[in-house]
Amino acid sequence: MEMTDSLPGTAVREVKEETGLDVEITGLVGTYTDPRHVIAYSDGEVRRQFNVCFTARLVGGRLAISDESTELRFVRPEEIDQLPMHHTQRLRIRHFLEHRVRPYLG
Repeated sequence: MEMTDSLPGTAVREVKEETGLDVEITGLVGTYTDPRHVIAYSDGEVRRQFNVCFTARLVGGRLAISDESTELRFVRPEEIDQLPMHHTQRLRIRHFLEHRVRPYLG
């Protein structure tokens, strides 16, 4: 997040940078924090993970690999369980697919 960005603005910019797609933010899935979720990157950077997960609508752009992505594709909801991912990512996706009335606050 840049100092001049809003949270939704950051999400729009990051989606564009990482996927080549243009999106419009439509809602909030939730906020996700877990003090035990620490990520150590290959360059030596270590940080505690937190996430603000938005819903969005695709409005343009073209799917393209970037310096921040290695593989991009659309998958059907029934394929998600077959994909390797961290349990915290799986939780956010599950909450989105449940179409919750209120955002998750955790």
